[in-house]
Amino acid sequence: MAEIKNKNSLFAGLYVHVPFCKSRCAYCDFYRFAPCEASSGDTDFADLPAGTVAAWTPSLLDGYVEALLGEMRSRSRAPFPSRDADVVFSSVYFGGGTPSVLSAEHWTRIFSVMHECFRIAEDAEISVELNPDDVTPQLARLLLQLGVNRVSLGLQSLHDATLRLMRRRHDAQRARQAVHILYNEGFRNISIDLIYGLPGQSLDDFRSDLVEALMLPVTHMSAYALSVEAGTEMERRVSSGEWHPAGDELALSMYKELLREMQMQGWEHYEISNFARPGFRSRHNSSYWTQTPYLGLGPAAASYDGQRERRLNVPDLPAYVASRGMNVPAETEQLSDDMLFNELLLTRLRTSDGLPLSLLSDADRRRLLSDAAPHLQRGTLRIDADTLQLTPSGLFVSDDIISDLMRV
Repeated sequence: MAEIKNKNSLFAGLYVHVPFCKSRCAYCDFYRFAPCEASSGDTDFADLPAGTVAAWTPSLLDGYVEALLGEMRSRSRAPFPSRDADVVFSSVYFGGGTPSVLSAEHWTRIFSVMHECFRIAEDAEISVELNPDDVTPQLARLLLQLGVNRVSLGLQSLHDATLRLMRRRHDAQRARQAVHILYNEGFRNISIDLIYGLPGQSLDDFRSDLVEALMLPVTHMSAYALSVEAGTEMERRVSSGEWHPAGDELALSMYKELLREMQMQGWEHYEISNFARPGFRSRHNSSYWTQTPYLGLGPAAASYDGQRERRLNVPDLPAYVASRGMNVPAETEQLSDDMLFNELLLTRLRTSDGLPLSLLSDADRRRLLSDAAPHLQRGTLRIDADTLQLTPSGLFVSDDIISDLMRV
């Protein structure tokens, strides 16, 4: 464990980005990389057709892990240069990409160096994103032994036709099996993702996804409306008229069905797209919404010192590997007062806890309440216990409301 110095403790989140995928999903624009065996050289995964099964040389994955360990060591000396405090990580999150591409040896080395370099709280939430197709009893047991206590599975749907359209590697049966394997091996905090508003998806399709998903032994669900991102196969096929995502009215009906079903089942709706059984809110995700500092490791990972400085590792895996974790290519920015205000609005109003007005200066409070007046009168915003919150009707137009309140 990292040395504990005589300073005040600063609680933070740790994020590790694993930018590898075995195949490319039709809707995804996250940074990920994988050379194709058939190519003559390293090919950026963004250039591969959706559904391509990619394979990378062991040396590339090994090189990434070596660079990651090097970045852990180099940044452990001052995780947040602007903060003079002992950093205690209360949450750790391995995301991607697909972290489940890592081997048992990789996982063991990463956790060993992580505990050497960083002070991880005894009760830390330690999460790993897994692809259902990669889940085995052996992997589940390994992660439990290393201290992982939460798993996030990208199910996206439990309809085979929808999964094929999205170019997911797994089918619905494999998704169910993955959840049960994790539960049977001892995981008691399992999160799943669902997407709604997909081309060809009906309200009944999404309703059956919800009903079946809630029969699984899961404790957390993230349900997202489809976002058609530039450069994806989804965007190309939608632009050509081949695929037709759900219209606004159907997507809204799906969201209302989501809220109704989750409320009936007793789940907490604690953020616009996130739901949890009581006691199982995502600690790591919540840290982003409450301006908690976080340290990001790996290419394309972001860090924030909890004050004004944000850092983004450049999304360039070859450059990251070449750095060996020392002087990783990165960009930093100092957030202005307006940027901080906008981020406070964007993050806090998305949550059920809302925005405590006590966090604002008197001038900012007066200006915000003036801008919010039309929405307060319309009933899409309310003030409860000196906290500004979206009302149920405001959830459906949250983007417009938050945009109206932001400073240009």
